[in-house]
Amino acid sequence: MTHDIAIIITFVVYMLLMMSIGVYYYRRTRNMSDYFLGNRKLGAWVTSLSAEASDMSGWMLMGVPGFAYVAGLNAGWITLGIVLGTWANWHFVAARLRVYTELAHNSLTLPDFLENRFEDTSRLLRVIPAIFILIFFVIYSASGFVSGGRLFETIFGMDYTYALLLSAGAVVFYTLTGGFLAGDLRFVDLDGDGVLGIGSNTVDDPGDRKILGNSLPSMQYGFTLSADWMGFDFSAFFQG
Repeated sequence: MTHDIAIIITFVVYMLLMMSIGVYYYRRTRNMSDYFLGNRKLGAWVTSLSAEASDMSGWMLMGVPGFAYVAGLNAGWITLGIVLGTWANWHFVAARLRVYTELAHNSLTLPDFLENRFEDTSRLLRVIPAIFILIFFVIYSASGFVSGGRLFETIFGMDYTYALLLSAGAVVFYTLTGGFLAGDLRFVDLDGDGVLGIGSNTVDDPGDRKILGNSLPSMQYGFTLSADWMGFDFSAFFQG
């Protein structure tokens, strides 16, 4: 019983913390670029981890292990496909897309990019991809909500409908309020040169790095010297 209470408290605290982060970054979001892309201030590692965490959600944590349990070693092909597909995406597409979306009038979404990149005036390159995204991401999001509902149903012993609404509500609230900034802001272009880097790696030019802490020394030392000769005393104390 104590173990179950601890699990429930952990999940409740996690959900409240997640929604608090969403509210915090809602207050820091100033425009659509902040909401969709974090104003392009996120580093490559943070962006990739965030994207993969969003991509490999319920189907990865519950669907793939379930299929592996049923199919056995045959499920290994899924792992191979995931690894190769993810590597190819980041190696051949992500970096180029990052550069060209900014050149194409700072496009925020793929439909934006396609329309701006090919200078489409008919708006078909915006509308058609948007329809595909709407159809397939509704299905994908629904599968994620189902897995969240099953998880909450198992942990809290709730009715599945209420568990589904609770998990989906928390995710939707967090996403709508926080956007891409929520929980992802780790690197900022402090020197304003348009590049996240270490500069010349010197004290005068540390790039985007910033010293954390205070001005107090982390260590202190002290020692005393004394001498006595023919009734004369000498004493000195050094500290740093």
